[in-house]
Amino acid sequence: MTSPVPASRIPEAVHRRRWAILGVLMLSLLIVVLDNSILNVAIKTIATPAPTGLGATQSQIEWAINAYTLVFAGLLFTAGLVGDRLGRKKVLLGGIAVFGVGSALAAESGSPGQLIAFRALMALGAAFVMPATLAVLMNVFEREEQPKAIGIWAGGVGLAIAIGPITGGALLDHFWWGSVFLINVPIVVVALVLMAWLVPDSRDPRPGRLDPVGVVLSVVGLVLLVYGIIKGGELADFTDAKVLGTIIAGLVVLAGFVVFEKRSDHPSLDVSYFRNKVFSAAMSAIALVFFALMGVTFFGVFYTQSVRGYSPLESGVLMLPLAAAQLIFAPRARLLVDRFGNRATTTAGLLLIAATLAAFATFEADTPIWLLEVVFFLMGTGMAHIMTPTSVVIMQALPREKAGSASALSNTFRQVGGALGIAVLGSVLAASYRNGIEGRLGMLPPGLRDTAAESIEATLGVAEKLGPQGKALITPADDAFLHAMHVTALCGTGVALVGALVTVLFLPGRPPAGQGGEREPELVAAGE
Repeated sequence: MTSPVPASRIPEAVHRRRWAILGVLMLSLLIVVLDNSILNVAIKTIATPAPTGLGATQSQIEWAINAYTLVFAGLLFTAGLVGDRLGRKKVLLGGIAVFGVGSALAAESGSPGQLIAFRALMALGAAFVMPATLAVLMNVFEREEQPKAIGIWAGGVGLAIAIGPITGGALLDHFWWGSVFLINVPIVVVALVLMAWLVPDSRDPRPGRLDPVGVVLSVVGLVLLVYGIIKGGELADFTDAKVLGTIIAGLVVLAGFVVFEKRSDHPSLDVSYFRNKVFSAAMSAIALVFFALMGVTFFGVFYTQSVRGYSPLESGVLMLPLAAAQLIFAPRARLLVDRFGNRATTTAGLLLIAATLAAFATFEADTPIWLLEVVFFLMGTGMAHIMTPTSVVIMQALPREKAGSASALSNTFRQVGGALGIAVLGSVLAASYRNGIEGRLGMLPPGLRDTAAESIEATLGVAEKLGPQGKALITPADDAFLHAMHVTALCGTGVALVGALVTVLFLPGRPPAGQGGEREPELVAAGE
């Protein structure tokens, strides 16, 4: 006697168009990731004095990046809950619309301060997009197809990494710096139309209550912590009373956030999830790898454009191997997980990331460029074999109806890790550069010395204003930056190795053959 075939949890009409829905979700993901990858290429241009750029200092550039990541991370918990409560489709549409408005305003920014503010508005929209994409994915694919769908979804990140720098470089070669934000607007319009047509709505039948106190505590704590770290790098002095006071205040507020969430009956961050060592290890791996990689991306742009002299478009093309590796390996990483298990796959990916970061510590101004291309390809390969297995572990650790919360947690740790990576490694870079260049600025008037020591772009800007006399600053600036880059890369290597240690100790190995998943709740359709 044969066992009856279990009924599908997914409505047939939704099941038939699931791959088209995945394509629309990837377009939404593309918009959010594209913006950051485009901005990476535009960093040097925005740092250039007006009218070419905004004349932003290195700390202002860091804030332009971190205003996005911190608001994004701070609101993801609430955004996931709002999607669970109101319906993921409604939240997707609203989030993308806000992101488009923020992009248009950012393109017209007249000062670094305005750019930082409008980037925060973009993050407000993006925070509602990211968790909803994975939550919808988990509700339109059966469990056995979820790893494959998540792998393709993760490959979308690689596609954005590929398109972003090249698109940004091409725009900067022909238009003003604001075009890197304005390009988001037509993509937003297309995404809105396709989403309204294809994506089904769904919600959690028992959604959690919103947690405004937790949101405020988390955002305030992270902003204070990151501000203190960036300020320490700007001053090249982490013992300064203001720096230490701000960092300690941030840590205290974050500790208060954890205590509040632990005692709350409706926490935005359910601390009990982290009693699961596998879940905690996967979260830690994501945070640590983005900590290391975002810091490297930050100094990599200055290395290729300021030291090596490549244009923004050429700099974008140089990142193609990283994106190509993600596109090739992210959808296939699940095959290695099936054969070797999450632990071996993720640990190998982190060790590969550590090796590529260490390679940056050997790069000089005349290093053959093909070596950089090899390093970028290996970096993308390592990334693909970290993101897919950890995403599957995290998303399958919670019931299907909590998909929004799981996605929010995953993306929060990714963004917080990236923000802290830019802050910490950016501060290491700034402090090392200032220490290396200050002794070579004696020829400058006292008022210019402090400005010139802020970053390599600031030094080169002062050198250009001085004309022939300023040429003597170019070689010392390159040497100081390369030394700072080497120090920063080794710090990133250490962080990646810590991540590898965490995964080898706590992630599961190869699952026993025939192990099945637990029965899941039915999909609850929201009213259209």
